[in-house]
Amino acid sequence: HMMVSTVRGRFDDLEGAIHLDEADPTRSSVEAVVRTASVHTGVDFRDNDLRSDNFFDVERYPEARFVSTRVEPLDEQRATVHGMLTLHGTTQAIALDVKLNAMKRHPLPPFRRTVGFSATGRLSRSAFGIDAWPSVIGDEVELRIEAEATRGRCDGGDTETAATDDTSPKSIDRATNAADADSSSADRTGESDRSKTPTQTPTPSHAPETPR
Repeated sequence: HMMVSTVRGRFDDLEGAIHLDEADPTRSSVEAVVRTASVHTGVDFRDNDLRSDNFFDVERYPEARFVSTRVEPLDEQRATVHGMLTLHGTTQAIALDVKLNAMKRHPLPPFRRTVGFSATGRLSRSAFGIDAWPSVIGDEVELRIEAEATRGRCDGGDTETAATDDTSPKSIDRATNAADADSSSADRTGESDRSKTPTQTPTPSHAPETPR
């Protein structure tokens, strides 16, 4: 912000789907959608400017979407997830550094299997055609994503067996995501299932950071 500080923001409306293959992580995949009008930095004037055609232009581009193209495992807990981000009418390749925090049976009913990830990434907002105020707003946006997803329902029921089943590949559903960003504009990412119909109901997420 004004080239002296960092503004943090979030997206409050998003959903995602993840297919997690523990036996062969390279076969895992992620897709996520963010409603750009849900950007929130805590300052109404700035949020309205972010929604305008100076930045996200939410009337023309109501959604941002990430679709993974390749998962590159680094070790048992870390991977680089490569994919295509469509934002502001432009699609560019980006990479996310992802850390598996935990994967276990949730302690509360309906006791479904739950997985948590943290991810970071960087992008150039001007590469997506978002280039307003270059003299006072940085071009690089740092993405910070916190995602928690629960396994999809088996045959329409939330059963304890479904929550604790260890068969692979795992299908994770109902993502709860947080996408932070430091510096300028935006992105997102989420999770849930692919082999089942995802019923994602994400809770508020941290999102972009657009200094102004």
